[in-house]
Parts: sequence; structure tokens; C-alpha cells
Amino acid sequence: MNFNESVEYLYSLGHETLAMKLGLESVKALAGACGDPQKKFSAVHIAGTNGKGSTAAMTDSILRAAGYRTGLYTSPHLISITERIKVDGNEIGKDDFARLVSHVREAGERLVEDGFLEALPTFFEQITTVAFLYFAECSVDLAVLEVGLGGRLDATNICQPIVTAITPVSFDHQQYLGETLAEIAGEKAGIIKTGVPIIVAPQDKEAMMTIASRAVELGARLIDSSLQPYLVSQYDVKLNLRGRHQETNALTAIQIAELLKEMGWAITASEIKYGLENVQWPGRLEMIRPVETFAPLLLDGAHNPAGVKALGDYLIENFAAIPITLIFGAMSDKAIEEMMEILSPIARKIILTKVIDRRAARPEVIVEIAVKFDWEITLTENSAEALDEALRVTPQSGLICVCGSLFLVGEIKERIRIKTLA
Repeated sequence: MNFNESVEYLYSLGHETLAMKLGLESVKALAGACGDPQKKFSAVHIAGTNGKGSTAAMTDSILRAAGYRTGLYTSPHLISITERIKVDGNEIGKDDFARLVSHVREAGERLVEDGFLEALPTFFEQITTVAFLYFAECSVDLAVLEVGLGGRLDATNICQPIVTAITPVSFDHQQYLGETLAEIAGEKAGIIKTGVPIIVAPQDKEAMMTIASRAVELGARLIDSSLQPYLVSQYDVKLNLRGRHQETNALTAIQIAELLKEMGWAITASEIKYGLENVQWPGRLEMIRPVETFAPLLLDGAHNPAGVKALGDYLIENFAAIPITLIFGAMSDKAIEEMMEILSPIARKIILTKVIDRRAARPEVIVEIAVKFDWEITLTENSAEALDEALRVTPQSGLICVCGSLFLVGEIKERIRIKTLA
């Protein structure tokens, strides 16, 4: 298969979320058929509801600043599927991606033909195995792995971690993870391994009690980030990512680095500082201004109430005095009304659109919720129309904020790229 064929094949396996199978049997069999690449490198494994991707990116940046060869696996992607798999900060090449997808596909098909599996491994199981193979081929010193969903039954959970971490836990994906914070935290705590230290970001009491109980059960040393809030200021870091919530993520990344240093990894204070001040993590409070004659855009993948609260705090703190236009689209299984309630005092205009995804909520459904709030509402059929409308109605001195879904942010980024090239 060439690159385009490999991508088409992966998407033919079904929707990344809707067609997923929570469980490790299938991915263990697939990895085994590929030589168990996940056993050929050590990992930092990061779960959580919000901030796990940012924390993973920060950790990777610190390790690269220290001179280590790193692998970074995150999800979802914004524009290209190759964004998910990086070595030394560089995306996997299209030829390598296609080659490894072909290899994994053949392994999965053999497992089904030989009766070891009833069905082909899922999209996420296969791309996770591709990442593991690539990291093993590249002989990474350490891989930083972001959990896809949950933790206990996530495909990444067959890795060999030397450190695990859990970022703030809040409500999201309740249909898969449970209806209470304790249940959700229990799924996240499924990444904790016997004797492997676990760093825990500040948590709601209910979530922390669940995580701590699991750590005690497995004899895993627990490091509570909330007990050392001074670390970010101690390093005199000027974070390269916007928003106060990133201080929490930086705190977790610093503690990961300090724990690795304790284990014998050569990481200096200046390298931690440099890594945090130069980290790149697109689509999270990312500010761009593609055309000087139009308003700038703030792109943020916030897609649950906790994430939107962090976005809202940032907007109030930095843009309260200027007109803001929202471009909003979300998945149908998200807490749309709660997100809108948080955003309603911040902006006067909202442009509703549909994300190109099977889970996406239709604009006419979202508008039934939006009319409850004091907004000027515009409906558009797609993100391209939404962007054009936002650029038209927002004064140059204003701000366009795109939020509600990482998939929407990806579509807008691609649309801006096309506009810039035109």
C-alpha cells in the first residue's frame, strides 16, 4: 500500500471511537504477531481527561532538550494522521507509515485467518502498533505515550512504563468510562503498574482517593503534584503554551523529569526550562493571523466543560474588552449545553457548524441549545462556510475563537492553509 491507501485502509476499519473495542486481548495478539515492539523501549505513560496531550508534548520537549532520542504518540491528529507518531519531534514519514501499516495489516489478517482473533484489530489498535514498531525501529531512548481513551483498557496500556502520570480527571466519555468521577478515575488509574511510580496532577478529592487506593494496592509510589505547586515558578519558566491551566500540565511534566533524573536520566534544570519554553502543541490556545486585514484566530480543542472552563478563563483574562466571535461545533455525545453556558457571557456572536465526523452534532440540533443563551446565532453547513462568515463579521480589532472539538480545529487549520496558499 502507498500512503493514501494505508490511510484509506485504516479508516475502513470503522470510526476511531464508535468502532473501538475496549480491551487488551486484540492489541496484545497483534503486537505479539509483530514481535512485541513495545517491549523494546521504555515509556512514560500519561492518562487523564484534560491536559494529557499537553503534558506529553512538554515531557517530550524536555527529554529532547536533554539530548535523548524520543518517541511521542498522541491522538487525535489535527490535519495529517502522521502527526500522531513522532521521533525527535519529527512526524513519521509517509513511506514509513505506509510500510508499517501494511505490515500490521498483514499481521492482523493472519491472526483472523488462523483463528486467533474473531475480527480485525481496530483502527486505534493498529495505529498504536504502528507507533510501537516505529519507535522500536528508531531505537528511541524513551517513548512518551498519551492514552487514547480511559487507560485500563486502552491499547497503549500494553507498554512498558518506567513512569506513569495522570492529569486532571473530569467528566467526559461517560458512556465508556462511568458516570461518577470515581469510576472515571478508576479507568484512568488502570495505567498504574506494580512498583512503577505514578505522578498525579491536582485532582478532585473523589478522583484522588480512587487513584491513591489503586497505587497503594500495587505498591506504586504516588507523587501528588498539588503538594509542590511552587515548582513551575522555581524553574522561572515562561511557558510557550497559553493559559493558566498549562501551569498544572507543566508541573506534572517537571515532576516526570525530576523523577527520571532521580532514576539516573541526565536532565538538568536548564534543559527542563528550555523544553518547557520551546514546546509546540498546536490546536491548544493556538493564536494565528493568516491575513493581517482580518481578525486573528484563537484555536482551542476544548471539548468538555472542564476544557471550556480553562478556555473561558483565558478569554476573560486576556480579551474581555474586545468583540469575540465563536465558531463552535461538537460531537453529539458531548455536554454541549454545559459548554455553551460557560461560553455565553464571553461572546456575542456564535457561528454554529458541523464537523466532518460521524459523531458530530448537527448545527440545527446545536441551535436548539444555543437559543437559550443571549447570542447572535449564525448557522453554517461546514467549517469552510463558518470561517468565511467569521472573517466577514468580526472586526479587525476583534477575535475569532474556534472551539468545541479538536476535529473542528483541524478542519479550520486546513482551511486556513488552503486560503494562505491560494
